[in-house]
Amino acid sequence: MIRHDVVVVGAGCAGMRAAIEAKRAGVDVAVVSKLHPTRSHSGAAEGGINAALGNATEDSPESHTFDTVKGSDYLGDQDAIAVMCHEAPGDIYELEHMGAIFTRGTDGRLAQRPFGAAGAPRTVYSADITGHVLIHVLYEQLLKHDVTVYEEFFATQLVVDGGRCAGVLAWDIVRGGLHAIEAKHTILATGGMGRMYYGTTNAYACTADGMSLAWRAGVPLKDMEFMQFHPTTLKSNGVLITEGCRGEGGYLRNADGERFMASPAPNAMELASRDVVSRAEWVEIAEGRGVDGCVLLDLTHLGAKKIKSRLPGSRELAIDYAGVDPIDEPIPVRPGAHYQMGGVDVDIWGETIVPGLFAAGEVACVSVHGANRLGGNSLMETITFGRRAGQAAAERAREEVDVHARIDRAAVRDEERRLEGILTSTEGERPWEIRDELARTMYDKAGVFRTESALLECREKVAELRERARRLRIDDKGTRFNTDLMSALELHSLLEGADCLVTGALARQESRGAHSRLDYTERDDERWMKHTLTWYDRGEVRLDYKPVTVTKYQPLVRSY
Repeated sequence: MIRHDVVVVGAGCAGMRAAIEAKRAGVDVAVVSKLHPTRSHSGAAEGGINAALGNATEDSPESHTFDTVKGSDYLGDQDAIAVMCHEAPGDIYELEHMGAIFTRGTDGRLAQRPFGAAGAPRTVYSADITGHVLIHVLYEQLLKHDVTVYEEFFATQLVVDGGRCAGVLAWDIVRGGLHAIEAKHTILATGGMGRMYYGTTNAYACTADGMSLAWRAGVPLKDMEFMQFHPTTLKSNGVLITEGCRGEGGYLRNADGERFMASPAPNAMELASRDVVSRAEWVEIAEGRGVDGCVLLDLTHLGAKKIKSRLPGSRELAIDYAGVDPIDEPIPVRPGAHYQMGGVDVDIWGETIVPGLFAAGEVACVSVHGANRLGGNSLMETITFGRRAGQAAAERAREEVDVHARIDRAAVRDEERRLEGILTSTEGERPWEIRDELARTMYDKAGVFRTESALLECREKVAELRERARRLRIDDKGTRFNTDLMSALELHSLLEGADCLVTGALARQESRGAHSRLDYTERDDERWMKHTLTWYDRGEVRLDYKPVTVTKYQPLVRSY
């Protein structure tokens, strides 16, 4: 039996920041990750991280708060949003002191670029590889603080003892075998679930693992119907082309060369919020003004010098995967599933309703994003709420000296039998077959635009796939580096997450943020100004609701 005071599951920005903060507090900390930490999906974030430093124009945390509330279509909890926006500047300065090299302006201060739906340029950035920079800086700090890392350990189940989370069971991918990792407090930081969609910016590892773990442990998932589609992804593989391209002055054009955002967002144009831009692109493509299923991101007017200095990563991606050099010609882009605004229901310290269990980052729903996330806020969320979750878990671990929740040997044996059943199965479908069918169905039936009939078909298909997934065939019968087994476990998590998403989307009879219903086209604050909760009920989804926290800003009609 392995024991620690605090165990963090996931090693992206939120997970590593949580572990660092907990270790600073003087408790025994470990990180469990199915990937090497620097391979975590946080490293794919490109454009920047938001904080109201006021280095470009006048700005304030209060302005940042209002923009985030408005951008969330008023579904974000305003107490949580205020926490993030007011603590963001301090977190940025701390990251810089850790060694993060941010781009600077000619005056020597941290440069800030404009992002969509922001009232001021407040996105701090490292060219267009911001996530890559942060993930490596945090990993250095993880090593500096001598945090134990169980690398390539796949968390398969949370263990709840007497109503309290006692830790996690994890499969050793490298050597094989199940391990019980006991902890006074467990923090989930496993990221999102975009891989349930065919067209997505998400890494192959983004498979709803932590959401599924928490859901099966009795924690509700909140606002799962809100999956954000990013407007600029490459058609061939879904790779993200950062919003920073538009922040630096890029245009979106249709096949006729028109800047079509002038119609839906005449003031903000290409820097309207992501839900608005994605819908506008989808309309252009659907009505025949696209180019081979895409629209065009035009950077040619920015000039070679600016593209090479501010957007070198985006240029490299366009050349490698689209065969175009944005210095000379536009990049074909289209909307792709990008970010899950919903997740594990937590408070402003990352705590869930199950004692001993916390969550932070994309796996969690605080909620600071509500129905639509502003670009640059996700990286800030990982840092601010990762830090807060690590701090709170460590404080509790020091205080609760008499905590006696334990992982029973019987729980380990039951999980070993479950995994053995998957490994020895010789009949059924291969995991990838069902996973691909799920991804196509979700993209077609629960994408940028939704209808009752399409969502009903989607829910029926997800139910069918969940049933078919009860019998999977694993061709690799070994225990070492068995990625076949990992695929089967990830598939179950994706199917559970998809069930929660579609059930919540079907019930929400309005259009709000990323949830756009063609049969309910208006936002309905009277009936739907509330969070959706999806509970685990003997394997099925049970819906409930809770109020949105409104402290200062009453809902207004969004305009651009």
